[in-house]
Amino acid sequence: MLKKFAILLCCGFLTFNMKAQSFSGGAILGLSTSQVGGDNLAGFHKAGLLIGIFANKSIYQNLSFQMEMTYIQKGSENPKIDDVSDANYLKQDISSSYIEIPFLLKYHQSNNFSIEGGIQTAYLIDAYYNDSYGKIESNNMSPFISYDIGLMIGLDYKYSKNISLNTRLSNSIFPIGTEDYESQEIFGSTRKGKYNLVLSFTLHYNI
Repeated sequence: MLKKFAILLCCGFLTFNMKAQSFSGGAILGLSTSQVGGDNLAGFHKAGLLIGIFANKSIYQNLSFQMEMTYIQKGSENPKIDDVSDANYLKQDISSSYIEIPFLLKYHQSNNFSIEGGIQTAYLIDAYYNDSYGKIESNNMSPFISYDIGLMIGLDYKYSKNISLNTRLSNSIFPIGTEDYESQEIFGSTRKGKYNLVLSFTLHYNI
C-alpha cells in the first residue's frame, strides 16, 4: 500500500511539475464501459466512473505528448446473473478499480480533431468476483494481479476553447488474473487468460 501511495505522489508531482514547465493540462471526467475477454461473458455491460487529471505538450508541428493519471472502474457484468431461467446465470462477473497512468501521442488532424494512441499502466486498488448473491469473498490471496498494462487508441474532438470530447478503446496485453499464470491446460485445451477491454467516453476540461 505504501508503495502505491509513493507511486501516486511521484506521478502527481511529475504532472504538476510538467505543468510549470510550459505544459498545458486539465481535468478528466467521464464513463467507462467494459468487459473482460476470457470470462465467457460478452458485451460492454459494466459501467463505471473515470476521473483524473492530464498534462500535455506540443512536441512537433501536429504532434503532442499527453500523460494522464486517472481513477477508473473496470470489469464485466452478467445481465442474466439473477435470471435462473437463463443458462448464463451461474457465470460470475468481475468488479475492479485501478489507478491508471496513460502515456499518449496525439496527432492533430485539424484545430478541433485529433487521433491518439499509446500505452497505459494501471495499479490495482480492488477487484473481486460476483455471483447472484453478491461479492465473493476470497480467503486466500487476491485472484487478480496488482497491475494491468495495455494499449489504447482514441479520438478527441475540441468542442470549445476549454472542453474536449474524447472516446477511447483500451485492451490489456497481459492476463489480469493470478490463475491465468498457473497451469494453462484445461480439459485438453489451452486457457488464454482474462483481459480488460474498456470503451470510455470522457470530457476533458483544458485549463
